Amino acid sequence: MLYLLTNWFLSALSIVIVAHLIPGFQVSSFGTALIAAVVIGLINATIGIVVKLLTLPLTVLTFGLFLLVVNALMLLFASSLVSGFVVAGFLPAFLGAIVLSLVNTVLRQLVFGA
Repeated sequence: MLYLLTNWFLSALSIVIVAHLIPGFQVSSFGTALIAAVVIGLINATIGIVVKLLTLPLTVLTFGLFLLVVNALMLLFASSLVSGFVVAGFLPAFLGAIVLSLVNTVLRQLVFGA
């Protein structure tokens, strides 16, 4: 349970960090980032899986790079559902998806180790 809560907190912290780094990627408060982290997780666990399966041939053709586009679209969808979490277009979503995954990976490595 503590692992799940720590992951949730780190995901929200990652969203706040990305909001400070990427123009057009905004979050109004840490509470909003916590809600956005849950929504992003639920979207990726439901709709994201279906979209990734449907786009599998294109993902294989592009050596996995199309997954960045899928992740950007999932971020845009999450921002339309969460008040106070704004992603102002595809380019901020695309850059945000890249930076979010990198920041989240680094934070998890720092907290949980190898």
